[in-house]
Amino acid sequence: MTNSPVMSRRKALQVAAAGLAFGVAAPLAASTPAQIEGPFFPKRPQPEKDADMTRFAGHAHRAKGDVVDIRGQVLDETGLPIAGALVDVWQANAQGRYSHEADTNPKPLDAGFQGWAQLLTDAEGRYQVRTIVPGAYPVDGTWTRPPHIHFKVASRGYRELVTQMYFDGNALNALDKLLLEVPAAERGELMLALGTADAQGVRAGRFDLVMKRV
Repeated sequence: MTNSPVMSRRKALQVAAAGLAFGVAAPLAASTPAQIEGPFFPKRPQPEKDADMTRFAGHAHRAKGDVVDIRGQVLDETGLPIAGALVDVWQANAQGRYSHEADTNPKPLDAGFQGWAQLLTDAEGRYQVRTIVPGAYPVDGTWTRPPHIHFKVASRGYRELVTQMYFDGNALNALDKLLLEVPAAERGELMLALGTADAQGVRAGRFDLVMKRV
């Protein structure tokens, strides 16, 4: 009989949730790897920061790009859900440009793209956001950032978590200087694997976020 493969942290969280449902002690899970906030966290208030970033108030057309639903839970290191956590989500549009005064990318803005969402987790620590796959963009002529989405999570009693989420299978991931700073064994925790498209052409994936207690 062969040995079972080492369990990933995401799988461990799934087992933890199942164990809690049956009253079994949950295994510990390491926190989500942190990454830099970057220079494009929104500074100016926006009239709309809801969970659908593909629609922006006052614009008839939805954002350009492939629509995706991202769902997940905010959890502590024992696998327990964190209710009422504030989740900031921000990203570039499908052309790889942020709606931010510091972004000098010459690509066009998308007036129908919200670009920033603020969410609160429910009683089970769940969140969901609809957005588009962001475009890649050049950094300084020597490398290109792969499509990625920024997350910042805050909750009383926990250390603020700032990280970035990447799209599993994108060839640029293997060349990204920021992602390569994350230990190889932990990079899978920052990947979103998308399922097949539904009848509306929307794909979905799960991205859990694990916070440390203060």
